[in-house]
Amino acid sequence: MLNLYQLQSFVTVISEGSMTGAADKLYLTQPAISQQIRNLEEDLGVDLLVRGVRQIKPTLQGEVLFDYAKRILQLGQQAEVAVKAMGAELKGQLRIGTLNSLGVHLISPIVSRLLKYNPKLSIKIDYDDGEELVKAFKRGELDAVILPEVETEYSASLGDVEKRFLMKEELWLVGSGKETDMPKQMSLNDMKKYPVISFSRELPEFNRTLAEALQKNGVQLEPVFESPNVGTLKRVIESGLGWGFLPASSIRKQVRMGRMTHVNLKDFSYDIEFYFYSKKSPELKSIIDVFFSALQQQERA
Repeated sequence: MLNLYQLQSFVTVISEGSMTGAADKLYLTQPAISQQIRNLEEDLGVDLLVRGVRQIKPTLQGEVLFDYAKRILQLGQQAEVAVKAMGAELKGQLRIGTLNSLGVHLISPIVSRLLKYNPKLSIKIDYDDGEELVKAFKRGELDAVILPEVETEYSASLGDVEKRFLMKEELWLVGSGKETDMPKQMSLNDMKKYPVISFSRELPEFNRTLAEALQKNGVQLEPVFESPNVGTLKRVIESGLGWGFLPASSIRKQVRMGRMTHVNLKDFSYDIEFYFYSKKSPELKSIIDVFFSALQQQERA
């Protein structure tokens, strides 16, 4: 019988592209992850991974298991959320604010699960720039926000709130998988090779840090296209019009399928910690706790 912990490790290794990345995401050691994968391969009697120098990829059998494992884990997570939601008998309104790049893949899938079993519950989701979401939360227009650490990213404070760590997100430089000469690794000085597509507004601290790194290396770039919408940027980059930085969680599928190429930068990397900030409200505590639990499950999917 398949072991869920082994499946979770296997799926995370494929999604992250390495044992080390999976270990970091699952808060385990790299040897523990390797042992889980070896045990799974022994149980099934096949090799599931092609262990490369820079990145791990699935074998043909691994690809088949990856698709099934994701569905198995997702069903388990849906069942857990559904049972918790039914038991809590949630009612009232929850107003959530977050960035478009995060909300599309993280929040949207769980809303229907919560509403299905709680007819007296309503959820309002606002997507906006971080600065605007901070202002709306402070005006009392939102009950919770999912954002990078607001003190660092937006030089702001939300006051006396409950702050819970949700996830760590990386920004990846990606180009079209159609470009046969797209490098796998390079330095910032090489970014002039292709037109630059800019992910604007959502992450001002990232943009500032990148600009400083480029200036330090004497690199000047003029974006040919800018947008805060991840969906639009993905289509532009996939079409071959240029390369740019996007949140890793939003493009892992495209990279895994070869529609995009992840370019490793030798002299620049950036990751962001996202937090769930919520009001300290006794009336909303049950809703907020179940919603946060559902977010955690979805983030691990």
